[in-house]
Amino acid sequence: MSECSSCGKVVDVAAMEDSQRRTLKIVLAINLATFVMMMGAAWFSRSSSLLSGGLDNLGDALTYAVSLAVVGSSLQTKAKVAFLKGLLILGAAIAVAAQIVWRLQNPGVPVFEAMGLAGALNLAANAFCLWLLTPHRNGDINLSSAWECSRNDIYEGFAVLLAAFAVWVFGTGWPDLVIASALLLMFLRSASRVLRGAWRELRGATPAPSACELP
Repeated sequence: MSECSSCGKVVDVAAMEDSQRRTLKIVLAINLATFVMMMGAAWFSRSSSLLSGGLDNLGDALTYAVSLAVVGSSLQTKAKVAFLKGLLILGAAIAVAAQIVWRLQNPGVPVFEAMGLAGALNLAANAFCLWLLTPHRNGDINLSSAWECSRNDIYEGFAVLLAAFAVWVFGTGWPDLVIASALLLMFLRSASRVLRGAWRELRGATPAPSACELP
């Protein structure tokens, strides 16, 4: 009886890991596609908030890729991956900061129609990813961190739509820069928390918090 029970547990774990891999592959593909779409829209519309969203999608795609690679790995390995996720968030923040500085030196009014369309498509894609990841939200740090990233994407999606609406209402580019700056602060704080938590985990202290944790 105990052997059968043990076999059943092994089968359940294997099925769970297969389900995690399938979900991560789907959300990885979606984020790669939305990254290309958002970067094209950011270039066309000259929007810093769209650039922020596009880089966030790239960071998420890389996050899902490394999460996929360590499904079933040890907690120590997953902590190392969490540290890498923190570095990816920090890299996105640096890129957004550079874009904001450039836009301040080269002011202009973004094309709000392109911002709104790209933002709406991105929000819909992120909502679908969140729905796919929700059944795994209470799993280990690997999948729960991916869910946290996806949930943050929802807030980022609404922020981009808000920026597009404000640009349309006021006819100026400052709302786009304000939203991009807010996203920058979120990235910096999130990166700091993730890196500190992962470092504590690697040193054998308390468990690391979920990646992309909200400020």
